Amino acid sequence: MRRRVALAVVISVVAALVLAGIGTLVLSRAASRRSAERQLRDQAAAVADLVASLGSASNPDGTRPPRVSVATLRRIAAAMPHREGELQDIGLVVIGPAGRTYGELPADVPMSSAAGDIARSGGEASGAASRGRIFGVAGRAVGASTIVVGVTGTTRPLFSGPATWFLVSSGLVVALATAFAWWLGSRLARPIREATEVTRRIASGDLAARLPDPAPGDEDETAVLARSVNTMADALARSRTLEQQFLMSVSHDLRTPLTNIRGYAEAITDGATSPQDGARVIVRESNRLDRLVRDLLDLARLDARQFTLHPVTVPLDEVIRDAAESHRAEISGASLGLEVHVDSGAQVVVDVDRLGQVVGNLIDNAARYATTTVRVRAGSDAHSAFVEVHDDGRGIPPADQPHVFERLYQAQEQPRRTESGSGLGLAIVRELVAAMDGDVGVSSAPEGGTTFWFRLPTARS
Repeated sequence: MRRRVALAVVISVVAALVLAGIGTLVLSRAASRRSAERQLRDQAAAVADLVASLGSASNPDGTRPPRVSVATLRRIAAAMPHREGELQDIGLVVIGPAGRTYGELPADVPMSSAAGDIARSGGEASGAASRGRIFGVAGRAVGASTIVVGVTGTTRPLFSGPATWFLVSSGLVVALATAFAWWLGSRLARPIREATEVTRRIASGDLAARLPDPAPGDEDETAVLARSVNTMADALARSRTLEQQFLMSVSHDLRTPLTNIRGYAEAITDGATSPQDGARVIVRESNRLDRLVRDLLDLARLDARQFTLHPVTVPLDEVIRDAAESHRAEISGASLGLEVHVDSGAQVVVDVDRLGQVVGNLIDNAARYATTTVRVRAGSDAHSAFVEVHDDGRGIPPADQPHVFERLYQAQEQPRRTESGSGLGLAIVRELVAAMDGDVGVSSAPEGGTTFWFRLPTARS
């Protein structure tokens, strides 16, 4: 990433310099050429003025054209300042009254062009000559004659003067851009490298690896990445802890009924107990195993989204009452009371078997914690129907309430009266209610008592 960022920045800077340089050099070249032509024109005019003044002084009536050597002309032109171009050649032509010409102009000065006409009429002109040169001409009247001075020259090379400084400064800019791009790439890539190293450590099993926490209020991409990696690590560490708890819980729940089944089977074989008593214990423990296996299979199907709902429109009160009454014998066997209050005739679209499983899981959970009574209540409002299952136990500590529906989770304080469950029942409740477009929650008072509730949309809504 560092190399790619550096290369992208350098390419952008070089491209900008090339485009700006080409435009600058083209404009500078055009301006330099115009300035050089103007200087040659001015030089030609100055020489013409000087020659004209010499001719007027030596021959006031203008009957004889001035005689000035080319060497003299060169000395005069060389004494003039040259900023934008270089003088190449100079010449003088005298046009007499009869049209006769004396002298010679440089070969690159086109007297047959519009510039020649301007010079013969006493004006000044400049332009491009052959072989990449430029020229300037100026004409002056001396009596009945006309003198025409022609000057040729060349402009400065393209890569000279300001262009040279531009190339030097461009090289410095590219060098600075390269250094800055390398530094910027390193700075941008460092959080990525750190995140890569931390995720590699997490993948190898080091769930304590974390990135430095960003400053509060820092919401740039690297800060969001750091928080996301740390959140992922926290979730994985919590998942590892819950998995260990689950394995210990399932191992305990499997070992206890298996031990009882084996013990009573051996007791029947040895004649230490009656077959009828042993059979009752074996059946009871087998049912516990069957319930645990079914919970595991249900949770696996929910995880894989391989279960199927068969929704039908039914009265909520009938489903809740039937589901609750099917657990009355079990509740009574635990020396608990079961109260059912259903005051809703709302129609709901649900899978009847799955809804019965939800109510059954909530009642089983309440029976595990209740001391005297389990209450089931159902009702409805304008948009939804609700079901509440309440127990009068010790309540759920605030630290446990946000997690009770998580898979594999078990409360920190377990009831002493009964065996703990595998931590799957409430997770199954949440998944099934969500599959039927409902919501689920829990509330617990500090003085004791817990209410699990869920809401389902009515058939009208």
